[in-house]
Amino acid sequence: MDFQPTEDQRDLRAGVRGLLEGRYGREALRAAVDAAAGAGDGAGAGTAVDRGLWRELGEAGFFALRLPESEGGVGLGLPEAVLVFEEAGRALVPGPLVATHLAAGVVPGAAAGTAVVTAFDLAGDRAGDLVAYLGEADAVLGAAVLPGGEPVRAADPLTPLHRVARPDGADVSAYGSAYGSAYVSEGALLTAALQVGSALRTVELAVRYAGEREQFGQPIGAFQAVKHLCAQMLVRAEVARTAVYAAAVTGDPGEAVGAKLLADEAAVRNARDCLQVHGGMGFTWEADVHLHLKRAWVRAEQWRTAAEAEELLAAELLDSAG
Repeated sequence: MDFQPTEDQRDLRAGVRGLLEGRYGREALRAAVDAAAGAGDGAGAGTAVDRGLWRELGEAGFFALRLPESEGGVGLGLPEAVLVFEEAGRALVPGPLVATHLAAGVVPGAAAGTAVVTAFDLAGDRAGDLVAYLGEADAVLGAAVLPGGEPVRAADPLTPLHRVARPDGADVSAYGSAYGSAYVSEGALLTAALQVGSALRTVELAVRYAGEREQFGQPIGAFQAVKHLCAQMLVRAEVARTAVYAAAVTGDPGEAVGAKLLADEAAVRNARDCLQVHGGMGFTWEADVHLHLKRAWVRAEQWRTAAEAEELLAAELLDSAG
């Protein structure tokens, strides 16, 4: 079994990177962040999803990537999807990318990018369930109607959250069960791919800054402690990427769970280490490091949390031992 990307897959990844660099580069990212910050209390006010970009992604086949050609899709599979989502994670593209991708062929307009679809993929509390981008969504995956919700403060300025009250005290599974195990497994894997893209990007940011910032007359990247930190970041990201690619090829739900666990750790820890390399500069609003960290925190709570992943992996190990 070959886990190395083919030439066509590498071309696909390069094409998506080029599209995002031209359409959602750093200037567009910072403009979106500033707009979200200016919206008020940080809960979001319809500023995170760029509908024009969403339609362009739809036209490029981002959401219809795995739909059969007979249904107007591209006819590719999970291995290609994780490559595409990795690039979206690297660019920090906001919006319910995973949910809209999963909704292609189910929700009208999702495949073409003319509809924004979110999902009940976040854990909530006793007061209700958290839903990202609800205020900007046209539909919720698995729900017959678009529910109302109360805006809540979000850590990530580009991931607005709403709390939706559970009807009659019902758990989110009343909605989520409609997804089916395949949706949850694929959602976790695609979210893991987003995390891998972010983890790899923070490696790039850390290495670049370490080569530019000088202390005692030389770049800080010359110091052994910084070298080790960057090396650990790279290893962490590559291990997670390998796990994501392997799970995409095999399609095994257990491997998808393990990949999500590794990718969440890589994205969060790499962002923290990148911030450490940047020192005081990393804590400023102008630096991009904090955006990767905040987005990684949110994604770590989507589709499969670390606690859920560990329980599922433990159960699988017990079953295989029995």
